[in-house]
Amino acid sequence: MECYNLQRQAACLKRSLFDQGYLDEQFYQIEDLQDEASPNFTEEVVSLFFKDSARLMTNIEQAIDFNRWDAHMQQLKGSCSSCMRSFQKLKREHGVLRQKLESYFQLLRQAGPFETATRPGGA
Repeated sequence: MECYNLQRQAACLKRSLFDQGYLDEQFYQIEDLQDEASPNFTEEVVSLFFKDSARLMTNIEQAIDFNRWDAHMQQLKGSCSSCMRSFQKLKREHGVLRQKLESYFQLLRQAGPFETATRPGGA
């Protein structure tokens, strides 16, 4: 019974992630590649995404170093400052998504093996 409840919680959490716009059809495509031979494929792909994207965001953050720009770039500084704020927002959203997906995969691990939840619309 507890396994069923955990599976139901995981399905509800996944639906919520779609409803909030954190996940899209591509997540289903990744899930479709998961099988008995690689039961954690989706989680592994997501983990690689976060590892790679965190590294890339660090590289981007280092590249946006105002101290390296010469005097001709001063006019762009205001718009680049705005870009930096947008980038910081992206980093926060990245962290939120990571936290939400980690919670989802933790629920899946606790629930044990089960069929992938049906897509909305019965697909």
